[in-house]
Amino acid sequence: MQPGAVDMVFPDRPGPIERHTEAAADLVGLSEQERQLPPAVQLFGCQVDLTKETYGIDDTVLAEISKKARRHAKHNPNAIFREPLTTEQILAGEPIFRGLRKLFACPPSCGAAAVIVCTEAFARLYGLDYSVHVIGQGGCTDKAEYFENDPLDVMFRALSRDAANQAYEQAGIGPSDIDVIELHDCFTSNEILTYSALGLCEDGDMEQFILEGQNSYGGKVVVCPSGGLLAKGHPLGATGLAQITELVWQLRGSAGKRQVQGARTALQHNGGLGSAGYVNIFQKTN
Repeated sequence: MQPGAVDMVFPDRPGPIERHTEAAADLVGLSEQERQLPPAVQLFGCQVDLTKETYGIDDTVLAEISKKARRHAKHNPNAIFREPLTTEQILAGEPIFRGLRKLFACPPSCGAAAVIVCTEAFARLYGLDYSVHVIGQGGCTDKAEYFENDPLDVMFRALSRDAANQAYEQAGIGPSDIDVIELHDCFTSNEILTYSALGLCEDGDMEQFILEGQNSYGGKVVVCPSGGLLAKGHPLGATGLAQITELVWQLRGSAGKRQVQGARTALQHNGGLGSAGYVNIFQKTN
């Protein structure tokens, strides 16, 4: 990964999120100068502002997401950032763009992930643990209506909601059945909006959900016990497998000090600029 904000790799051809940045810029009213910024900075700078304006969430609530990520990452030897953060540290300095601050964003980082794919017979033959199964999957890409009215839907909220609904229906369960989640916390605002998109709480209850610690140990569901993208790091192509691996460890009871006690059902949420949204639900069956 190149240092700094994710930008266009092939500027000589149309970008995969060009329509997203244009739609968001038009809906929000970005200036021509603002439209020259890296697309992720544009989109999520706007997302931070809209999250604050629409739901009355302030910077201290956004900072709680970064603080949680570091607390969880403390016990993950694979996480890049394991030192705790204070609200003052997170809010120090001027925002990068609009309401987007440096520590509201994940670090694009180098990394890789690999898994061995085998049959159940192979796993049984070699004594491998195959007690965790996929019980529900949802996947979708953008719909025309995402680009018409609400800019937050352009910024992946609608993708998350639609993919989650598909996965819940296939699994035959609901949000209250989930014990642990690894979600795409590329920015603190994206994590907050994903709470309601996944059905963990209502739109108007997101701040309360965070301040009461319902997203951590002792709450309703543990979100990103690995530290998530914000603290573990985000090597883009490797992130999905890293999320799934963490959840399998959790369901097997082998996550060490970050173990979610009694975890039986887990949800993975991932997405890609361009756009694709995915939700997978896993369950320990014996």
